[in-house]
Order: sequence, then structure tokens, then C-alpha cells
Amino acid sequence: MTVLVTGGAGYIGSHMVWELLDSGEKVVVVDNLSKGFDWAVAPEALLVQGDVADSALVGGLIREHAVDSIIHFAGSIVVPESVADPLAYYQNNTCKTRTLIETAVQAGVGNFIFSSTAAVYGDAGIEPVREEARLNPESPYGRSKLMSEWMLRDAAAAHDLRFTALRYFNVAGADPQGRTGQSTPGATHLIKIACETALGKRPFMQVYGTDYPTADGTCVRDYIHVSDLARAHRLALQRLRAGGDSIIANCGYGHGYSVLEVIQAVRRAFGGDFEVRNGDRRPGDAASVVANADLARSELGWAPQHDDLGQIVSDALSWERRLQTMNSVRG
Repeated sequence: MTVLVTGGAGYIGSHMVWELLDSGEKVVVVDNLSKGFDWAVAPEALLVQGDVADSALVGGLIREHAVDSIIHFAGSIVVPESVADPLAYYQNNTCKTRTLIETAVQAGVGNFIFSSTAAVYGDAGIEPVREEARLNPESPYGRSKLMSEWMLRDAAAAHDLRFTALRYFNVAGADPQGRTGQSTPGATHLIKIACETALGKRPFMQVYGTDYPTADGTCVRDYIHVSDLARAHRLALQRLRAGGDSIIANCGYGHGYSVLEVIQAVRRAFGGDFEVRNGDRRPGDAASVVANADLARSELGWAPQHDDLGQIVSDALSWERRLQTMNSVRG
């Protein structure tokens, strides 16, 4: 049996590949390398550069490598960008996912794990937010992911397909062994931005909105270590292979940190200061989003191992330093 990982050269996908290989799985990666990096893919995995909507390519890989499961990460993830260019997000996240699901059904792949998002809830107003909460995405990004969830649900009802959709909260950190991390230039993830600023890669960083209805006026998010998230996917795969039914589950720790608290954590890990400027709110940003992940814990047997903001920040900063060295050597 082989696992096909789409977007496996990207941030979360590359961690997933290592998690699968560490547990003895055979892995094929499909990535168009528009945001990912070939060097981020573990050498034991087969990397094929291509588009997930290329049915001939993906179908051929499924047959050639006896793929029984797909873990789908490929897509676009920047909320403000989705507001500015919604059609691109519906094309890349929704239309291409529809084609991939069809390819899986036609090729007889029975297990499908989908990278969804807490953005499907919008500003839920009730925390920690449960899976049955009202779905009210406030950005094209969130809506594009919710549409994909609906397609999976309907496809699973009509075909021999079972799925798990994991709704991520804020993914951060890096592989504790230093094998991979968030490497995308111009990334919008708060912790990466703060680490880049601390190391002088950015002259300053900006806080978008200081007038939210939170304790310090800045947005609150539930930050989950990327290695814990990858493990949740592997456990979801085990569950599906054992005959588990389709589920949608949150992945988060159940407590949040504000933007200012995260910045202070990075300052502590770095051992110094850096410039932070206050700016206006960004469109599509909710004030506070924190997970209730009881379902993932009970159904997947998921027990987070890195639930500590200090460790998340420390791992991210270590990777940023390593990336700085790697980039220097390359060029």
C-alpha cells in the first residue's frame, strides 16, 4: 500500500511525508512546486512534479504504485489574498479538489484525508468551537475549503470512498529534528514573520488590528505544532484503513494566544527585541478562534506531544536559522 501526498513539498505536506516514512509507509508526492521545494521532500519518497488536477498523471501514479490512500494538502491558504482574488482560490482549492476526488473514485482509492481549516467557522462567537458549530466562513479561502468538505461528503455517500477532513487551527513550528519547516518566502504566518524579523530578515513586522474585543486588543488563535498535526493525519489514516467511517474533526489545543503574546514568546526565545508596528485590521480576520478537539482525541486517539508555545516558537526559530544557513550556502 502506498500513500499519495499532494502538496508534499510544502510546509505541512513535507512534515506529513516524514511522519509517514518514519512509520514505515511508502509515499508518492505530487506537487507543482509553485510554493513548495523539491529539497523539502524526504529522499525516500518519490516526488513527481505536476498538478493535482491532472487526472491522467494522478490516475497513472495511483495504478502504478498501488495507492490506497490520498492525503490532500495542495492549495492556496492566504486569507487576504483570497479576498483580493477569490476566483483563483475557488479554482485552486475547490475545482482542483473536485477533480482529484473524481480521480480517486475512478481509480478505486478508498481513503481520502483532506486538509481543511478553522476558517470554515468564521468568527464563531462560541469558544472553544466544536465541529457542529454554525459554519460561516468570512473569506473566499474558508468558503473554498467548506465547498470541498461538502463535495467529499456527497462523494462518500455515492461511492466507495471514506474521508477524514481535519479542520486546522493555526499551524506553526517545525520538525524538532530540523528536517523541514516553513520555508515559503513572504509567508504570512505570524510566528514565521516574527522569527524572520528577530533574525533581521525583515526590518520590522506589523500587527494588524489592536482594537479587537480580546484581552489585549489583538487577535487570538489556537497554535498547533505542525508535528502534532502530521501525527493526527497518520492516525486518521490508520482509522480509515481499519474501516472507520467518514468524519470531520478539529485539530487544535483548545487554548489560544494573542498576537502580542506570540511576539513576546519569540522575543524570549530569541533573547532580544525587534521592531513591531501597529496597523489596521485585515479583511477576513476573526477576533478569536480556539478549537475544541475532543473528537480528534476520542476518534483518532490523538494525544498532542508538543502543546507548548515556547517549544513551538523555539522549533520555528531554529528552523529559521537553519534556513538562513541553507540559503546562504545555495547562493
